[in-house]
Amino acid sequence: MTDLGSEPGVGIATILGSTAGAGISLIYLLPKTCREAASRFLTGVSFGLIFGEPMGVWLTTKLGIEGELSGSKVMLAGSAAASLCAWWVLGALAGVAGRYGKRQR
Repeated sequence: MTDLGSEPGVGIATILGSTAGAGISLIYLLPKTCREAASRFLTGVSFGLIFGEPMGVWLTTKLGIEGELSGSKVMLAGSAAASLCAWWVLGALAGVAGRYGKRQR
């Protein structure tokens, strides 16, 4: 994996991307309660902060543009994508766990 942390502005780009992705996910699928909104927003921001770099590197590799973007742009895009996808991934995992996780008596 490339070292994206050595460039200036990468930390700010990570926070902005995570926040933007979480906000877009809330707008795309409106929550029913304030508690659900807070939970989804914090989950999205957390995922963006944690998985932003690997997602950014994966995206640039898949698109074939890994040498053309700065580290800040890679982190911004990666954090936003990871944050945006977080709730759907967790929802799919919860559905699978609910379906196959029931005990047989």
